[in-house]
Amino acid sequence: MALDARRRLHTPFAKALDLPPPFRAVALREVGDAFVHAMRIAGDAGAGTLVHVGRFDLAEFAVVLEPEEPLRTARRALYAGLVALGDALAGYAPPEKPINFDWPDTVRVDGGLIGGVRLAWPADSIEDAPPQWLVFGVMIRAAATDAEEPGLHPRAAALDTEGFDLGSGHLFEAFARHLMVNLDAWQHDGFGEVAKRYLSRLSPQRGVCRKIDDNGDLLSHRAGARTQERRTLAAALATPSWLDPATGTPRL
Repeated sequence: MALDARRRLHTPFAKALDLPPPFRAVALREVGDAFVHAMRIAGDAGAGTLVHVGRFDLAEFAVVLEPEEPLRTARRALYAGLVALGDALAGYAPPEKPINFDWPDTVRVDGGLIGGVRLAWPADSIEDAPPQWLVFGVMIRAAATDAEEPGLHPRAAALDTEGFDLGSGHLFEAFARHLMVNLDAWQHDGFGEVAKRYLSRLSPQRGVCRKIDDNGDLLSHRAGARTQERRTLAAALATPSWLDPATGTPRL
């Protein structure tokens, strides 16, 4: 999974973020949608473009990737991105604060839903060829609003109420660094270590052994069962499980 940048970006980018090369930041105003905008410019902007939105209540950003492998296996970039996000959050979390995932795309902190990720590719992509681009999008609840005060929605969480000490910009920067590490490990050592680290943060199920198949599907085998369950990644990505379609923000 390469992240080689093409220098064809014509969109203004924010200079405040300290991003490692080849990342380049594109800043949107509060009303912008980082995921949608990244998809719109991905073909011209190229790999490493990181679109972010200036909001106080949400840490919202999306990054463009240009995979060198067929779409059916390139979708595993979702896991590399989630591992990077988990590591970025862990660096600013209070001691022993658990950060876990619900397969495939939801992020939880101490059991509370804090946000999640999305993955997109061109509509005309075919399974057996590399897509022109992938866009990995992140939305994390940074601050609880009046409607999200502690106790009103016990299954929801926000960075400020969970004791995280970071601003959105720091999260963007930390994510970019960790993503570079994960993509480099994938490229040189194979996907196995990325899968292992993702599974280590997957919300536990007693008596169930899980692994990621070559095409990104989740395979689960319960102790004593003769067969294993397959959950299809491509189908699951069609409807983000953490996103409230009415508000366009993480579910409460």
